[in-house]
Amino acid sequence: MHAIGIDIGGTKIAGALVDAEGQIVLEERVPSPAGDPEAMVDAVVGLIERLSANHEVIGAGVAAAGFIDADQSTIIYAPNISWRNEPFKAKLEAKLSIPVIIENDANAAGWAEYRYGAGRGSKHMIMLTIGTGVGGAVIADSHMLRGGFGIAGELGHIRVVPDGLLCGCGQHGCLESYASGSALLRAAKELAGSGTAEGARLREIEAEAGKLTGLEVYQAILERDPGALRILSDLGSWLGQAIGSLVAVLDPEVVVIGGGVSAAGDLLLDPIRKAYLEHLPARGYRPELKITTAEFVNDAGVVGAADLVRVAFRDR
Repeated sequence: MHAIGIDIGGTKIAGALVDAEGQIVLEERVPSPAGDPEAMVDAVVGLIERLSANHEVIGAGVAAAGFIDADQSTIIYAPNISWRNEPFKAKLEAKLSIPVIIENDANAAGWAEYRYGAGRGSKHMIMLTIGTGVGGAVIADSHMLRGGFGIAGELGHIRVVPDGLLCGCGQHGCLESYASGSALLRAAKELAGSGTAEGARLREIEAEAGKLTGLEVYQAILERDPGALRILSDLGSWLGQAIGSLVAVLDPEVVVIGGGVSAAGDLLLDPIRKAYLEHLPARGYRPELKITTAEFVNDAGVVGAADLVRVAFRDR
């Protein structure tokens, strides 16, 4: 039987009808009315209705950035959308004829990689999504780790620097402040403005483009500019150190790196792996995990959300 996966972003909502093998049968994208919670309900309902027309559907999984409660029904907090204790499941089900679950977007992406992507075949997996922020998902003994309140896996908010940079969460020194796409762009701007020879190419690209964005930084990385590679390596080092600590708690078999920054491939993975080994507790006396990039690019959220619907109703 088919399931529907919805992935809500700040600018668009992606939806897909997904079969039992994780294959997308139909898909559609619509603009995201991020500033209007009621318009968001209507947009998601319309998308689900169109995707489910003329198909037998078990339910819909809706993935969004933010804290989702343990019942997978309420969005406790969303950083980029006007949701605070939003009873999103109830609002959707009041207008739909199929059941709905709500899921964190990084959890949905991680589940897609675990089931059908880079983590398949494992029972214990961590995913880190490196985009504007740092998202996380933890699969423990083939189950999504949600925690007592439903909001486990916020790996971007483990502290790596005591009294470090201020994070958007209100704390200081979070991994997200050092290892996200936003952190990479900040470092690139600082390097370009430093007046040093190392920042020369970034200054040139900034002058040509009018400003530095993630695209310009990625251009410099692809050109193998030493300055851009150094700040990317610094980012990878923070991730590797964090993985070394996470291993002590979760003992995963594989870590999957996703998100936009993962497009750098081995240029990012090599410093991650190096720092992981340097910070691995009892190195030489324990197995060493696999660190790899995600296989899904844009469809992880919808595929994972759809499959988690099957899991939810199977478990119930």
